[in-house]
Amino acid sequence: MTSLLLRPHPTTGAGTVAGVVEWFGALQAQDLASGLWSLGARLPGRTEADVRAALERGEALRTWPMRGTIHLVPPADARWMVELTAVRALAGVETRWAALGLTRAEVDRAVDVLGTALAGGGRLTRARCLAALAAAGIATDGQRGYHLLSYASQRAVTCLAGADQSFALLDEAAPDPRRPERDEALALLAHRYVRGHGPVTAREFAGWSGLTLTDARRAFAAAGDALATVRVDDEPAAVDPALLDAPPRPVDDLLVLPGFDEYLLGYRDRTLMLDPAHAAAIVPGGNGVFRATVVRAGRVVGTWKRTVGPARVAVSVHPLVDLDGRQRARVERALGRYARFLDRALKVDWPS
Repeated sequence: MTSLLLRPHPTTGAGTVAGVVEWFGALQAQDLASGLWSLGARLPGRTEADVRAALERGEALRTWPMRGTIHLVPPADARWMVELTAVRALAGVETRWAALGLTRAEVDRAVDVLGTALAGGGRLTRARCLAALAAAGIATDGQRGYHLLSYASQRAVTCLAGADQSFALLDEAAPDPRRPERDEALALLAHRYVRGHGPVTAREFAGWSGLTLTDARRAFAAAGDALATVRVDDEPAAVDPALLDAPPRPVDDLLVLPGFDEYLLGYRDRTLMLDPAHAAAIVPGGNGVFRATVVRAGRVVGTWKRTVGPARVAVSVHPLVDLDGRQRARVERALGRYARFLDRALKVDWPS
């Protein structure tokens, strides 16, 4: 929880949107509202308006660097991260094209059309990007449009810039990219993953990054002294060396986190955080859509669902364990922090 910046860290100065995103290297953000609160939960006192303003200033951008999933990444790192990790997500992409009725020529032309439409520093909404494709004679019905937009980003041509769903050219949104060699890039990504999630194994890093296990182990080795080794359940794992000197102390914190957060999505094995008996309550039907969680002392104890109105956010809470009156009051205080983040009044509903 300290690595995840959900508790105070002894060394990091990640007190800005740019600092938090750089700390993790890539922060889950396939759902924009969830991504905003992932940042807000790690930046006490900041509001959604503050986070949106930081994104408009270009402190981070959203793209598809790994696993075909949208993440917030540092602009200067977006290109090398996409080039390093998106390649495996695109393996077998031609099979997907066939299922969508697309040809390589059509896909390549779509990338060219988007590049031309966005040239000159412009930003276009998803709808206007699709309209540009349609005007060029490229059908965008069904899942074709979404696939073409995401593919252009996985090719490092476009990205999502600002605080909305607008697309921009990656080279224009991030004009000063870092250009590490491959081993340096592997080491950098491994270091950021470990410090933002550790203790973790190379296998967990492979699952998060989409890299092969061979490359994940190579990345850990390349990171060298930036990682420290500990044993978890008698298995070697890597951790930020700064945490080795942190005094152990019992913590009974209570947090309300978004569904798409590194707290759960940053790991393949979630048993430390989530009772397997509750897994179906977090991802009903196994459809990949994670519910927002209530977390006590590092463990999921409930879920919550919000309805945002002009002046009020209504939240329904669904406990997964018994929560007495004192614990429910703590949940409501945590939700109060979320309501202040949104600049809304709060209404909480509990099951009768």
